[in-house]
Amino acid sequence: MPLHFIKHHGRRVLAYRFIRFGTVGASGTVVNLGVLYLAQEYLFTGVASAGLRLNLSLALAIFVATINNFGWNRLWTWHDRKHHHTRPLILQFIQYSTACWVSIVIQFALTRLLATELHYLAANLIAILSASVFNYFINDRWTFSPLKKSMEREARPEGQVIDTYLLLALILAVFTYFYALDSKNAPTNGDEAVYAHITRLTAASGHLLPLQSQLDHMRNTKPPLLFWQGIASTGWGRHWDRFSLRYPSVLYTLATALMAFLLGKKLGGATRTGLLAALVYLAFFDTYRYGRPFLTSAAEVFWFFLPFFVLLYWKQRAYASRQLVPLGLGGACGIGLLYKSFALLAPVGLGLSWWYLHERRYDWPLFLRQDAYKLALLGSVALAVFSLWFVLDPDPAAIFREFVVGENLGKFEAGEQSYLRRLIWGGHSIWSLCLAVFINAGLLAPLLAGLMWLAWRERHALTREEQLLWLWFLVLFAVFSLPSQRSGRYLLPAMPALAVLCALCWERIPRAVFLLAHGLTALALAGLGCLSIRLNGEAENMALYAPWYWVLVAGGLAVNLAGLARPGWSRDLAPVAAIAALLVLGGFLHPFDGPLGQFSPEAMRLLQAQAGPLGVPCNFRAKDEGYRLELPGVNVRAYAENTALTRQALAQRFPLFIADTAMADADCSGCRVISQRFIVRSRQPSQEIRASLRDGKLFQLLIGRQALIDARSVSRPPAEAESKECR
Repeated sequence: MPLHFIKHHGRRVLAYRFIRFGTVGASGTVVNLGVLYLAQEYLFTGVASAGLRLNLSLALAIFVATINNFGWNRLWTWHDRKHHHTRPLILQFIQYSTACWVSIVIQFALTRLLATELHYLAANLIAILSASVFNYFINDRWTFSPLKKSMEREARPEGQVIDTYLLLALILAVFTYFYALDSKNAPTNGDEAVYAHITRLTAASGHLLPLQSQLDHMRNTKPPLLFWQGIASTGWGRHWDRFSLRYPSVLYTLATALMAFLLGKKLGGATRTGLLAALVYLAFFDTYRYGRPFLTSAAEVFWFFLPFFVLLYWKQRAYASRQLVPLGLGGACGIGLLYKSFALLAPVGLGLSWWYLHERRYDWPLFLRQDAYKLALLGSVALAVFSLWFVLDPDPAAIFREFVVGENLGKFEAGEQSYLRRLIWGGHSIWSLCLAVFINAGLLAPLLAGLMWLAWRERHALTREEQLLWLWFLVLFAVFSLPSQRSGRYLLPAMPALAVLCALCWERIPRAVFLLAHGLTALALAGLGCLSIRLNGEAENMALYAPWYWVLVAGGLAVNLAGLARPGWSRDLAPVAAIAALLVLGGFLHPFDGPLGQFSPEAMRLLQAQAGPLGVPCNFRAKDEGYRLELPGVNVRAYAENTALTRQALAQRFPLFIADTAMADADCSGCRVISQRFIVRSRQPSQEIRASLRDGKLFQLLIGRQALIDARSVSRPPAEAESKECR
C-alpha cells in the first residue's frame, strides 16, 4: 500500500474522529443543560437552601453529561477499537473522567494566563480549543488506547487494578496532602500552636538561640531544629502563615512515602507493590493528621526510619560497611534527635542492634566482634549532633532543667496514681497504646488487624525482610510502653514499616478485612455528606459547597461500592477510598476557612483599625496563636474558657472580644454583636460529649458559633498587662 495513501487515510480517520468527538461534546452540553433544568425545577425542589439545590443540580448534570459523553465516545467515536469493550468499564470511565477534569484545569489556567495579554473572551476561546485538543488526544491514546497497550494490560492477573490507576491514586494522595494545607481547621494537635508561638518569638528576637517563649516552663520544650525549620520556611517570620509553616512537614511525609515505595518495589519485586506501600502509608489517618501540621512527627518519622530503610534496601553492602554507613546513619539519627529528643536514641539503637544481631543469626561473639563498634560509632555521632544544642545555647542549664528533667524524665512520673495502676488502667495504659496502633491507621484499621492476624498465623514462615520490619514495630511498642505517658504518636515511626508489610502480604490478607475497611470508609463519607447537608441548611441560603465536592463524595462512595461488589478490586480500592475520604474531609472543612468561618468584612476592618486588645477564647496552651495567624496585626489577648464565664465579665476586660454564642449572660449591658461565624469545635468536655451522643446532637457537638462583640461603651479599668492565661 503506498505510503502517501496510508498518511492520507490516517488524516481522514483523525479528522472524522475529532469531528465525532466534538459532536459528542455538543450533545453533552445539551444533556447538561436539560438535566440541570429538570433537577433545579422538579427533582430538588424540596431542598430549602437555594445554594444547596443549585449545587446538587449542577453535580447531577455534570455526572449525567459525563456518562453521556463517555458512552457515545465509546460506542461511536472510537467504535473501531472494539477491544475496549472487554476492559473494566468503571476503570475506563475513571480514565475518561480524569481526562475531562485535567482539561478543565488546563482551560482555566490558560484563560487566566492569556487574559493578561488578550481580551478575556479571546483568551477563553483559545483555552477551550487547546483543552479540547488535549482531551481528545489523551482519550485517544489512553482511555480508548490502541490494541497493543490493551494486550499488554490483559496479560496482568485478572481482577488487579493496573499500575496506571495506582499511580493516579498516588497523585491524588499527593494533592490531598497539599489541599487546604493552610486551613485553620485541618486535623492537627494542640502542640502546633505551642511550636508556632516559640517560632514566632524566636524569629522576632533575631537569633536562633536561645529559644524564646512566654509560656510557663515551655521555652525548651523541644530541641531547636523544628523551630529553625519554621524560621527558615517563613523567612524569619516575614511570611507568617500556616502554609509556610506546614509545607516542610508535607515534604518530609512524601519523602517517607517514597522510601516505602522503594522498599516495596525492591522487596516485592514489582512496581505495583511499591505503589501499594506508598498509598497505604499516605492513607493512614494519623499520617495525614500528624504528617501535615507544624509538628515534629513528619521529620521524626523520616529520620528515624531512614537507617532501617538503608539497611533493608542495600542489605549486605550496608551491613558490611565499617565506617561510611555507621557515620551517615549516626548523622541522620542525630538530626532526628535534634527534632524530637535524645531519648529516641534508645528505640532506634535497640532496633538497629537487633537488626545487626538478626543478620548474624544471633551469633553473639560474631556480633560483638564485627558490629558492636559500628553501633557505638553510630550512637556517638548521633549524640554529638544532638549535643550541639547545649554547646551553642547560651543557657545550657535551662535546657537540662526544662528539657532533660522536665520534658523527658517527667514522662515517667505517674502523678496521683501508682505506676502499675497507670500501666494497666486509664487513658495512658498499655491497652490504650495497643488501641492506638489501629487508631493511627484510621479507616485502614481492619487492614492492620488482618495483617497482624496473618503474621501470627504464618509466624514460622515469615521472610527475613518481614521479620526485620516486625522487629522495628515491636521495639517501638516495647520501649514506649515504659513511660507513664503513653501515646500513639510515639508509634508513628513504625507506620512506614507496617505499610510495606501490608503491600508485601497484600494478596494473602483476607478479603473480608478489605470489605470491612470499605464499609468504614462508606460510613465516614456518608456521615460527612449528611453533615454537609445539615450545615447548608444552617447557613441561611449561603452556597457552601461547590459541585465538585458532591461529585467527590459520590465518587468516593462509588469506589467503595465497586470494592464491595467486585472481588478482584476489593483490595486495591481500599486505600484509594481512604484517600478519597481524607480529601472529602478537607473539602468539608474548607467552607470554615471562607465566608462561613469568617466575620463580616466590616467587622474585619474594625478589628484592623482597633488599637485596643481583642479578647479571644483559649482552651489549650497558646491557642491564641491561631488567632494571630488569622488576624495579622490585631492585638490578640487570650482568656481561658470556662462554663462560669459571662459576657459581662469579658466586657469589663476587653473593648472587643470573641465569645461562644451559647455563653451564659447573653444580655450583656453595653455589648453589641457585630458579626457571627461558624467554627469547628475541639477539646469538648467529656460530659458534653457523652450527653451529645446520648441525645443525638452530633452537629452541635462538632460545629459551634462565635460572635464578635463590641463592648467599647462599657466602662472598665485600665488595660491589663499581657495576660498569663493559657500560658
